[in-house]
Amino acid sequence: MKNIAAVLLLFVCSLVQATDRPNILWITSEDNGPHLGCYGDDYAVTPNLDALAAKGMMFAHASSNAPVCAPARTTIISGLYPPSTGSEHMRSMVSLPKNFKMYPQFLREAGYYCTNNSKEDYNLEKPGKIWDASGKKAHWKNRKPGQPFFAIFNHGISHESQLRNNIPAKNKIHDPAQVRIPAYHPDTPNVRRNWAQYYDRITMMDKLVANNLKEIKDAGLQEDTIVFYYGDHGSGMPRSKRWPYNSGLHVPMIVHFPKKWQHLAPQEYEVGGTSNRLVGFVDLAPTLLSLAGIEPADWMQGHAFAGKHQQEGPEFSFGFRGRMDERYDMVRSVRSERYMYIRNYMPHKPYGQHLNYMFVTQTTQDWHRLFHEGKLNDVQAKFWKTKPAEELFDLKSDPDEVKNLVDSEKHQEILAKMRKAQREWAASIKDVGFLSEWEIHERSRGTTPYEMGRDRKKFDFDKVFFAADKATSLNENDLPGVVSLLGNQDPAVRYWGVIGLMCHGKKGYQAGRIMLQKATQDSSPIVQILAAELLGLYGDDQELKKSLDVLVQYAAPEANVFLGMAAWNALDHLDDRAMSVAQTLKELSPTPVGSPARVAKYNARLKQKVMSDLFGKK
Repeated sequence: MKNIAAVLLLFVCSLVQATDRPNILWITSEDNGPHLGCYGDDYAVTPNLDALAAKGMMFAHASSNAPVCAPARTTIISGLYPPSTGSEHMRSMVSLPKNFKMYPQFLREAGYYCTNNSKEDYNLEKPGKIWDASGKKAHWKNRKPGQPFFAIFNHGISHESQLRNNIPAKNKIHDPAQVRIPAYHPDTPNVRRNWAQYYDRITMMDKLVANNLKEIKDAGLQEDTIVFYYGDHGSGMPRSKRWPYNSGLHVPMIVHFPKKWQHLAPQEYEVGGTSNRLVGFVDLAPTLLSLAGIEPADWMQGHAFAGKHQQEGPEFSFGFRGRMDERYDMVRSVRSERYMYIRNYMPHKPYGQHLNYMFVTQTTQDWHRLFHEGKLNDVQAKFWKTKPAEELFDLKSDPDEVKNLVDSEKHQEILAKMRKAQREWAASIKDVGFLSEWEIHERSRGTTPYEMGRDRKKFDFDKVFFAADKATSLNENDLPGVVSLLGNQDPAVRYWGVIGLMCHGKKGYQAGRIMLQKATQDSSPIVQILAAELLGLYGDDQELKKSLDVLVQYAAPEANVFLGMAAWNALDHLDDRAMSVAQTLKELSPTPVGSPARVAKYNARLKQKVMSDLFGKK
């Protein structure tokens, strides 16, 4: 009798739990912006998502915070901005503080059955068991009777890789002649085909969404299930994916709350309506917890926009770019409802650095070739040139973000406001991205990057940020101050000093020549590498030899993987000035000893590029 009573009690509890808490279904798609019919795109064919929007609500200004998959998904799973956890770089791997959890752990503790089908791709070590099931077979149907579920179904059919392959003729429904080409892309047959196939893939994805929704309906769970749909970042086309412009960060996000659960909906929820609230991926974890009746952890950096614990929306949405595959960069962005502000902290690097994976796309190839043939207009050619320190765009009048308003007198007030917002955000999250990737790992030995960033003895944010801001202003009047940074005791300040000299090219080399020579023997390897790069670009024969000695040393497989990436990048920038060590480089293994699997391939890609350039010129 006791066993029967216990079973009955469990059954009753499960029923209470099922009726007390909503099921939550997330449907996600890869590499697509809000190019849907319901978002006003007449070229798109998306009847199922349009229908979902008609009975739910769209967010007009949803942001992925990161313009590429791994950092974007890292933002979601943690409820933290990756620049605060040291996880902003593509396919990096760091740990969270011991008392932090990923959002499915909170949900599972509350009785939810949590499944992920199937992409994870987090830049964070998992702090224990995250999912009840994760993989291609993971499904909410496998939960216990009456158990509330949280389930993700991720569709990769619209991924960047799918824009450049062959698809069945029956799926080619978009006429390339009718596609709209953004102002920054050249108008070629390949570009038109890639854009048309992108839309074809979105239509194919839309049908998969219908299947996910049908499963819920067939199980009689429509009134018990809150549905979210969103894309994981902007389109897979170049200058969307990987770039924290609106084109790379703006994603579709549709939510549907059945009547039973509309008391948990966003305050502005209206069936068939649109919210102008700024929402980002950093808000998703606290929102999920709020929907489940759980108060979000105080260390989470987002704002719940639905549920019991929803908060007022923020004034700005923040974005970031770190290392993209094998190429280093650092960009931060701030978006309001109307404007996008970009701060380029490595303006000496061109927008369109050579990324092996991006260059497989025919659009990238055409765009790059036409640039070198001198056949692009100024707007199209900009992508292959170095960057200004700051950019400001009016998304209302300039949706392609090609008219920089930084020098516009009437926009100085909004520029100052958004510049201030970026600085305050970086300080509030303790943005450890102002350290080199190598130094993030070095300074956080025995702890985590998040904790290191809050330990002033290990990371004086204010001092390092001041150096970075001054060094990368591109103001020649700041050049003497930039040179003085190389004499600072903090290697992170010296790091920005060398970057600052790089930003001024040959003038920077000439101004800091003596300090750069000393820096090739700096206690910080990353400072050595960057100083060697600048001396190698502009120095005399003796300086070039010293430069190459340093770079070959750190390109060797015995070196740290992140130092190796920096060294191979520098060698690539030297181009034929590295010819004297071409054979030596050829004999080096491209895989650093003990390299983490997630990043090991990047050094090999860099070596392949360097070898192709050097031996192609012999």
